Amino acid sequence: MKLKIEELMHAYIHSHCNFEREVILTNHFHSDWEADILIINNDGHSHEIEIKFSKSDFKNDFKKAYYNSRTGEKFLKHDKICCGDYVCNSFSFLLPMGMIEHSAIPEHCGIIEFYHNADTWETEFFIIREPKKVHEDSYWKLNDKDLFIRKMALGLLYRKMELKGRHEELIFKNPFEMKKVK
Repeated sequence: MKLKIEELMHAYIHSHCNFEREVILTNHFHSDWEADILIINNDGHSHEIEIKFSKSDFKNDFKKAYYNSRTGEKFLKHDKICCGDYVCNSFSFLLPMGMIEHSAIPEHCGIIEFYHNADTWETEFFIIREPKKVHEDSYWKLNDKDLFIRKMALGLLYRKMELKGRHEELIFKNPFEMKKVK
């Protein structure tokens, strides 16, 4: 049986994160892309962790292009990260052990490797390289904290209604089907 991304996220978060001191989100949209894991500590230091299970998926991360909605300028994701024009303070890859040569991973990226034992279903994590801090600004200086909380609350309500609708026949029209979180 193959390890699923959700199981890997769960194992990492529960072994390396502190729920009392950090905001921890999975599959969170910020900047112009989705963070597999986003961790924001009490000081507002933010760390994005991108999970890659294959070499091709890893290589494709460096081809991701985005457009500035105001200027129309095209940029590559990792060019934006390494120059500090990025909402998070640091960025890491979480990869299967030995999948990618460490020299192929840019210096600004942290490297976390994992080994999953399919027999015992235990997963171990190894921090190979700490990520470089690409800027000093707090996540809350670059993002409105109140808007962030409102979006999270709306997202939770949306998910609840989505799940409830799958299991029960709702007699009212779900307003969240018409209005997505922006």
